[in-house]
Formats: sequence, C-alpha cells, structure tokens
Amino acid sequence: MAIKLLTQPSARPLVGKSHWWGAPDLPEDVPYPTVEVSDGDETYAEPLTFLGQIRCDELTPFDIDHLLPQEGMLWFFAPLDYFLGETDSPLDYHTPPRVIYSRQTKGLSPYDLHWEDTGESIFRPAEKIVFTVAEQSSGDGLMMLCTPYQDEVQSQHSGDICLLQVDENDRWGLRFYDCGMYYIFIPARNLSRRRFDKTTGELFYY
Repeated sequence: MAIKLLTQPSARPLVGKSHWWGAPDLPEDVPYPTVEVSDGDETYAEPLTFLGQIRCDELTPFDIDHLLPQEGMLWFFAPLDYFLGETDSPLDYHTPPRVIYSRQTKGLSPYDLHWEDTGESIFRPAEKIVFTVAEQSSGDGLMMLCTPYQDEVQSQHSGDICLLQVDENDRWGLRFYDCGMYYIFIPARNLSRRRFDKTTGELFYY
C-alpha cells in the first residue's frame, strides 16, 4: 500500500523527527554522503542534496504490508541541486542516490554544512511531514512504496520497490526539465535484508 507524504513549513524544531528538507540529524559516526568530482587538476567532494529523514515508527501505521523497518531512521540523499536552481552543480541525475538507515533515533543533532563564500547553511528550511495512506498505488506528489506513475518506469524496474517518489513542486522551486518525476528504487530482496545501500535513481522527464 502506497504512503502519501504531505509537507508543510513548521516553526517548531524537528530534530530527531521526520522532516523534509532541513539538515539531516545524522549519528556522529555516519558521514554526510558526497560524490568525488574532478575539475581539471582538482578533485573535491560534492555533497548530495539532502531530501528528508523519515522515522520508521511514524511510518509503521501506514506501512500495511510491513515492508519497512519499524524502528530507526531513514535518510534520503539525491543529486537534485540542479533541479532546485543550482545550475552550476557538477552532479546530474545519473549520479546514484544514497539512502542511509540507522536504528538510532536519540541523541541526534543536525549536520552543519555551509557555503564557503557566504557562510550560510546549504540546507533549506525543514518542513513537517504528515503521513497518510494513499488512495491509489500511483499518482502525483511525494509518495513512498508506490507504483511508478509512468509505464516505462514500471517496466524498467520490475521487481524493485519504489522507496520514494519525488514530484515537482513550485513552492520548492523543484522542476525536472519541462515535466517529470524522480524515483529511488531498491530491489525487493535487498529491502527485506535492509540493504539500503543498494538503491538506484531514475528520472523520468519530458
């Protein structure tokens, strides 16, 4: 059964809770996911876009098929800066996403990462997530455990579970070329084994 995620700005602290955007509350021993980029003679680590973190116990009432862990936290990262307006981003949608899972949910603190030129945080303001069971297995919007909206994507990922579907959103300034959606998939066997390091990304666009 698909899960719908509705987000809304929140003035309340969301540390240790499910939230979209914001900074990830990673355990101290978990590094922020980066991609090694070569620019001429220089090589540097480019951070992936942090999408959001999900407390599994908040998902449990809506995960009717019991596919996800019932405790711990999931963090989602993907190469989406370009589609959020950072047109000089060295990453494109071919760069694999990263999903991190940890049983730890206590004693977490937001990761601190700033732009070198301005000193401002690279992270967008965190938004509260409200979960609900989706009326249909596929559709628009932000969803988990859904069936891909496009037949082409479904056929390419037969046997995979869609962990996350990211739709365009004018409020976020998120657009995939003329029109599109971004997906994070995991093979069903790896999901059952909690191998969240075995995810792939797929961008469908017109």
